[in-house]
Amino acid sequence: MTSFGIMTAPQQVGYDDILRVWQEADAIPEIEHAWLFDHLMPIGGDPAGPAFEGWTLLSALAALTTRLGLGLLVTSNRFRPPALLAKMATTVDIVSAGRLTLGIGVGSRPGHPLARREYEAHGLPFHDTAQAVSSLAEACTVIRRLWTETEPFDFPGEHVRLTGAYGSPKPIQRPHPPILIGGRSAATLRVVAEHADVWNIPGGDLEDVVHRSALLDRYCADIGRDPATILRSIHLSVDYDRPESTRAAIDEATGAGFGHVVLSLPAPYPPGVAGWVAAELIGAT
Repeated sequence: MTSFGIMTAPQQVGYDDILRVWQEADAIPEIEHAWLFDHLMPIGGDPAGPAFEGWTLLSALAALTTRLGLGLLVTSNRFRPPALLAKMATTVDIVSAGRLTLGIGVGSRPGHPLARREYEAHGLPFHDTAQAVSSLAEACTVIRRLWTETEPFDFPGEHVRLTGAYGSPKPIQRPHPPILIGGRSAATLRVVAEHADVWNIPGGDLEDVVHRSALLDRYCADIGRDPATILRSIHLSVDYDRPESTRAAIDEATGAGFGHVVLSLPAPYPPGVAGWVAAELIGAT
């Protein structure tokens, strides 16, 4: 059974626009989840245009919806210390009454200049890929332990070092909110195999997507994990003018075993866009 969601990138739009779409989607059962991205500056359109911080916006949307699963697709692990992120995620899970999926990834690609500039602009370090992937694995370990362990603990990691770490309150979801890891590199897929409940990849080149999914299966086998325990998620762009192309992409993705589909809505959002998605894309596939 395929679940469908929407993604509203919080750039080049107003808060009221995003809230309108999310509240409309919240009343449409065919749309099961909704997502934001995690960038501090626009990565498309006017470089000086508006971009909202994802987690604070997510908390506001969590308080003003009642049914949608929600998350960031995906949090940059480069932006926030993992113990702080665990606390933020717990707060959103409680505000949403247990609807959060923690989406997380390595962070922006080094070759994406509009994404790369936000690090220097905010005084954030941009470590090499090997360190970033290793840090992601440690972050997933720390976050899960803070969500579940009942006694303070130390974590003497290579990149993350905690003393007397303890999370209170705990998230509503048990044993913890699902962890979605986004990415396509071989190194990231190894982290997915070890830590993720859901794996997300951008669509576009289905042959490559299928290859990456098979690679994830192999990494799961290497560590003795059943690959079927990781839900396969794909992020697809919506074309308002050519819905048939989006429907074809959905059919290809679901036929390839992706049971979690996130439909990215370009701004500006037409009136009634969530209903249009349900009728023209979800209901017609």
